[in-house]
Amino acid sequence: MSLSQHAFARTDTSRWAQWWWTTDRWLLGATAALIVVGVLLQFGTSPAAASRLGIAWPFHFAVRQSIFAGFGVAIVLATSLLTPKGVRRVAFFVYVAAILAMLALPFLGHNAKGATRWVEFAGFALQPSEFMKPALLVLVAWMFAEAQKGDVPGVSIAFGLYAAAVVLLLLEPDIGQTALITAAFGAAFWVAGVPISWIMGMGATAIVGLGSTYWIFPHVANRLHLFLAAKPSEPGQVERAAQAIAAGGGFGRGPGEGVMKVQIPDMHTDFAYSAAAEEYGLWLSLILIALFALLVIRGLYKAMKISDPYEQVAAAALFVMVGMQAFINIVVNLGLAPTKGMTLPFISYGGSSMLAMSLTMGMALALTRRQPGAYMAEDGRDEADAFG
Repeated sequence: MSLSQHAFARTDTSRWAQWWWTTDRWLLGATAALIVVGVLLQFGTSPAAASRLGIAWPFHFAVRQSIFAGFGVAIVLATSLLTPKGVRRVAFFVYVAAILAMLALPFLGHNAKGATRWVEFAGFALQPSEFMKPALLVLVAWMFAEAQKGDVPGVSIAFGLYAAAVVLLLLEPDIGQTALITAAFGAAFWVAGVPISWIMGMGATAIVGLGSTYWIFPHVANRLHLFLAAKPSEPGQVERAAQAIAAGGGFGRGPGEGVMKVQIPDMHTDFAYSAAAEEYGLWLSLILIALFALLVIRGLYKAMKISDPYEQVAAAALFVMVGMQAFINIVVNLGLAPTKGMTLPFISYGGSSMLAMSLTMGMALALTRRQPGAYMAEDGRDEADAFG
């Protein structure tokens, strides 16, 4: 008898037993693995980061990340217990709270590196936009589904929610997050089955809009110039991150033996992937990529089999967002794109990133749970029986 069968019998009708037998364990396992790996990797980068910032305790960031991870696990479990309607309600309140916090940033926010993205309280810096992203996608999916019923102008409301988020992100400014939610919003648009002409129009508008940031925001132009420079006089973080990956080779320098983390200020945050590659080598890099690929591919496969339009679009958009964020971060680490200030989900240090990504995966797990009537088999019968 397996551990799961011993812990929860099929006849057990308790809430946790029903959760265990209806939750996709591949998605749950990949999420748990990423959280554990992220915490372990912080013990390698924390000493260098603490020393650089004048913090006496070398494992300051590693312990904090462990605490964030504990709260993250609680959020994943609690959120994944929700019904699809419960996910929708949580998304509404999170979106409103995040938008209000983003509106307050110009007055109460903390400025760092030319951007005002964080609200500080009790020694903790919270980035509201991280929580706004999954909430926005769930609400947009809900509105697209309502538009199909003809009850409300769902498409117009969805675009209004998206536009409000984009305007506030550009005021921070945060171009990377703007591009990310635009891609995820476009994915939701596509899955919702809107006319291809609308999608092409939105794509063209997004390209023009993101391209115009080169002239509107000086830091965007500066980063692009540095990235395109043939031989920068002083290697920046992107160049050093790529060097760290190359130095790691197939099996790495060894745990805690990386040298580039001393030279890269953000090695424990935006460049955690490079730190892992330098110390553990190509094999761990491929494992991380495989875990994210599993989340996205398995998640989209489950989402496409959901019968309810709202649940299908919301789940697909959430998995696309996770995959796109991981892709952008890894591409930057490989030196193939200029810096975006975007974390690697569950791996990079940061409370906002950990908690918001836990909320994202909790919502995705809740939406893809095997509920009566949620999935349809190829022959049209309900697949509510057993979990595959």
